[in-house]
Amino acid sequence: MKNDVPLRITGSCLVIVGWVLINHTYTTEGVLITLLGDVLALPWLIRLKSWDMAVMVGIMHGVTIHKLAQGLFTSGS
Repeated sequence: MKNDVPLRITGSCLVIVGWVLINHTYTTEGVLITLLGDVLALPWLIRLKSWDMAVMVGIMHGVTIHKLAQGLFTSGS
């Protein structure tokens, strides 16, 4: 087993947990966990040259960071 496979598995689990948290109103925690999970999966995607998936993860990072910023800047209102 390559070194990045356990990272991919952990990353996938973290992404699932993160989205569950986001959907249950723990937005900041869910976004941070999702970002961590995506970052852990990137070495595996790059090793396999899955550029389409790497680009998709990048786009999802943009959406996730936007959601984090939205939650941070509007949480007191």
